[in-house]
Amino acid sequence: MNRPMRYPLTVFYDASCPMCASEMHALKARDAEGRLALVDCSAADFDETVLAGTCIRREDLMTLIHARDAHGRWFVGVDVFEIAYGIARLETIAGIWGSRVLRPVLARLYPWIAKNRQLLSRIGVHSLVRLLLPVPCRKHERCACPPIQNSDAT
Repeated sequence: MNRPMRYPLTVFYDASCPMCASEMHALKARDAEGRLALVDCSAADFDETVLAGTCIRREDLMTLIHARDAHGRWFVGVDVFEIAYGIARLETIAGIWGSRVLRPVLARLYPWIAKNRQLLSRIGVHSLVRLLLPVPCRKHERCACPPIQNSDAT
């Protein structure tokens, strides 16, 4: 039986990596419905009991991004990005991750990126992530976004 996604989607990511942290926090900032939960699997106090009953180890979480939905289903790599970008309402980028044409290329490229993520962060790729995924404005904060026009104004 193929059940629909059940939220929250808990993403296990390496917060010690500036590139990973920038991307996940930008996605979480866009998650208005609270459907995305982030867990830093690099933290010294990471609770490995969340892996009980699975064949997944902390080492696996630190090798490739993993996520688990509220049904207990696990997702790895490109699947996580497709789902997380969809949750963040970045459908175009989610569509790129899920593209029948690009997905095979991304699935081969992502493990290399994951393996070299700290080096990529040191050379500034995390800054590119911040440019591509700026944190959205929050009410009552100053930002560079144009003001919202009130259609009821006369």
